[in-house]
Parts: sequence; C-alpha cells; structure tokens
Amino acid sequence: MIFVTGDTHGVFDRVGEICRWEDTSVDDVLVILGDVGVNFHGEPTDFYIKNDLSEYPITLLCIHGNHEIRPENIPSYGEKEWRGGFVYWEPEFPNILFAKDGEIYDLEGQRCIAIGGAYSVDMHNRTRNLDWWEDEQPSDFIKDRVEERLEAENWRVDFVFSHTCPFSYIPVTLLKFGDSSTEEWLDTIEKRLNYKRWYCGHFHSDHSEGNFTFMYHDYTELI
Repeated sequence: MIFVTGDTHGVFDRVGEICRWEDTSVDDVLVILGDVGVNFHGEPTDFYIKNDLSEYPITLLCIHGNHEIRPENIPSYGEKEWRGGFVYWEPEFPNILFAKDGEIYDLEGQRCIAIGGAYSVDMHNRTRNLDWWEDEQPSDFIKDRVEERLEAENWRVDFVFSHTCPFSYIPVTLLKFGDSSTEEWLDTIEKRLNYKRWYCGHFHSDHSEGNFTFMYHDYTELI
C-alpha cells in the first residue's frame, strides 16, 4: 500500500501509528511531503534519528522540504534506481529514501512526480548552513529537469507530491509570506498538467480544494 502524510519535523509518532493501524511492512510506502527532520540537526543527532526510524516496518519516500539539507549535498548519500526513478539513500538506512526532484515513480501502477523545496519565512531567525540552507528552493536546473520530465510524459501524471503549493492555492492569509517564486513557477506547472490529485505539505494544514490536498497530521492511502 502507498500512504501520504505531511511534514514530520523529526517527530515520528504518526509514522509509528500508521505502521500499527495499517499493519505495514517495508513493502508499503509512506510519502512524507517535506520537512521530514532527519537531515536537519547534523551528526550525531541525525544518525540517531535515522537509526530509530529505520526500525519502522515501512519504506519512507521523503520529499525535500525547506527545513533540511539536500541529501545530494551529504557525502553519505548515493543514488539508486527505485520504482522507475532515482532516489537518494544511505545503505545503512535502506528504508529511508529521498525523492530526487523531477523524478517520476511508479507506485502500484500510478505515475507520481516529486517536486520539493520552498521558501523559509523564518530564514532570518536561522543560521546559514547550520539550520538554514540557501538552496532550499528549486534551482533553475531543477525546474528545467521537472519540466523536461513532464514534457516526456505529455504533461500527464496521476499524482504530484510537492512540499509547497502553486501560487493560486496559497491560503489567503499567507499570500504575502515572502519569496513566492517557487509557488509562481508551480502555478505554471499546474495550469499545464493533467493530474488526478496534487498533495503538498509546508502550510501545516489538513484540507482539500478540488483535486488539491494540503496535508499535515492527516494521512491517506493513495488510491
């Protein structure tokens, strides 16, 4: 089975509950929509968190958020092919996978694209390269790769997993939250894309608008 949930920020009680309630195994996948909290503190804290998380009977597919180091910038991570796309992983923790932006994964016959990154509204209260990283948003290179992948799919996928949302879907109370360049770009993607449902995290909200779903504490099975 495939499940989706929102940001965890290093607190994984929800993951444990999902594993118990759904009686999962490592053949099941939980997509976490960014800000997972396993590449945030640095060693040795991150090691201990991942070591504990690796005991959970489920495979995690983590979308890149804005409160974590990009795994490609961490020496212990490599790339491998997984379900039709490439992921970042550490052999020591084989059930903790980070999606590569722009990759399309086959999840039980559903074509799913990963698009991570977002702007941190609290960046001025954080320290560069300690708990804030300037490459938190997708670069032009990543944006081009996402669009090339979607072009190859004729702009049709089943599901989108992103951290933030297209500009048109930003909650009204947060419209002036800072740099919205990623959301504006996602708007251009959303307008061209044929998809069943789009899931995002980031805004710490659980609600749906049409075929767009914000996730935080809730989880759902991908059908």
